[in-house]
Amino acid sequence: MTDTTTAPSRVSTNGLDAQGLAPKGTLHWNLVAPQLTQAAIRKGEGELADMGPFVAVTSPHTGRSPKDKFVVREPSSEHDVDWGAVNQPMSPEQFEILQADVQAYLNGLDELFVQDLYCGADPSLRLSCRYVTPNAWHANFVRNMFIRPDADALGNFAPNFSILHAPEFQADPAKHGTRTTTFIVLNLAKRTILIGGTRYAGELKKAMFTVMNYYLPKQGVLSMHCSANIGAAGDTALFFGLSGTGKTTLSADPDRGLIGDDEHGWSKDGVFNFEGGCYAKVINLSKEQEPDIYATTQMFGTILENVELDELKKVKFESQTITENTRASYPLHYIRNFVPSGRGGVPKNVVFLTADAFGVLPPIARLSREQAMYYFLSGYTAKVAGTERGVTEPQATFSACFGAVFLVWHPTKYANMLGELLDKYPDTKVWLVNTGWSGGAYGTGSRMKLSLTRAMVRAALAGKLDNAPVKTDPVFGLNVPQGIEGVPAEVLDARGTWADTAAYDTMAAKLAGMFRDNIKKFGDAVTPAIIAAGPKG
Repeated sequence: MTDTTTAPSRVSTNGLDAQGLAPKGTLHWNLVAPQLTQAAIRKGEGELADMGPFVAVTSPHTGRSPKDKFVVREPSSEHDVDWGAVNQPMSPEQFEILQADVQAYLNGLDELFVQDLYCGADPSLRLSCRYVTPNAWHANFVRNMFIRPDADALGNFAPNFSILHAPEFQADPAKHGTRTTTFIVLNLAKRTILIGGTRYAGELKKAMFTVMNYYLPKQGVLSMHCSANIGAAGDTALFFGLSGTGKTTLSADPDRGLIGDDEHGWSKDGVFNFEGGCYAKVINLSKEQEPDIYATTQMFGTILENVELDELKKVKFESQTITENTRASYPLHYIRNFVPSGRGGVPKNVVFLTADAFGVLPPIARLSREQAMYYFLSGYTAKVAGTERGVTEPQATFSACFGAVFLVWHPTKYANMLGELLDKYPDTKVWLVNTGWSGGAYGTGSRMKLSLTRAMVRAALAGKLDNAPVKTDPVFGLNVPQGIEGVPAEVLDARGTWADTAAYDTMAAKLAGMFRDNIKKFGDAVTPAIIAAGPKG
């Protein structure tokens, strides 16, 4: 039965029959944040922190479970999917058994929460998604993260994708064909996602991103794991980068409007956000360094995941007691300079961010079309030494297209689409920016100052580097602009910042070799011209 406190206008006339559900318990349709927070507190799902954000703990899963993600292998999509460790196959028969058990489980619960939402700010390309979950806070999470329809659209909302969420349901690997009791299963033919055995909310967000990574390329639209912002002159910029590279920090520029911080599409009409919210890491967050993001953590409606509270219920942002992967989920409009439409024009600039802990990449470089495709396929950053026992030097990380675990097609499809877009829009400039180490590797050199990185990025976005003289790096072949306002000249020479230039040469050759070894895994799918655009050796 439907909750009597739900406004009738928020209950879709398209019930849960299409989701195979006939719940015996109470249904809560499209509740808003105060109602969902009240329900979450009533159900003991978490607690409130100082200033009102809701705090949830998702242990034992405090991050995604990529090894537990499956794609149903069925005729309509099986020739498109890049099968392997990222996209593990599940048979249609196994899916049907798992789906039936999840439906039976959800039907037997006392309460279910339904949220009808859009994925995609471009109405012609968006998906209409229905999330069904037993947890009020998870319902609030997806309400934060996706685009909320106008009230008058809810009464006849017709979902074309369904996500059944059963965080406490445990799969049986022998029966269901899963690896463990945890599962994230995408059925592209049935337009259904099953998620269970984990409370980590990020699975609800990233599963739909994976879906968009399948459908949009079929329509000639590049789906991207990146943030996007727009300047006063209407110039759109994209920021790609793996965790720890500064993607969220650099895109949240107070002088530019934030289109979105994580997932976007690039169509013939420009850039559009998939989401209606942000999911920011908050470990060591401070008011001084990140004032806008910090402000969201002091707002009612924000969800804080796996943070520790002190005795006064204030967040201990420095704490890693539960996990280093602490998160805040909040609606995009909590950022003061957000772009309400979630859309921008064709990008004028594309920025690839890397935190090079080897300390050898230049702080900024202009990329050619082939270099852009090479470094896009590489998706490079480096983890610092000391994160694991026995690790005494930086560890290179390569994640194709800066989001390998979310790709459905072969990575070269996305890279080729990027190349085609750069051909179509030759005025779009691509930059590689090293937010990592200078003057030596981690442990010897020092982290690039954020103020200097900001100065370089702002100069690039303002067009001040378009005609700047460049110096070509002899190892990586990258064109490094010279004479950037507010940046000491010596900072731009990566080799010159090292006291021991012979040590730089050794380390640069080592990293260049890692790039060359990594690109080989794509085989003949990468053209000789793109391979030639990589580091020399």
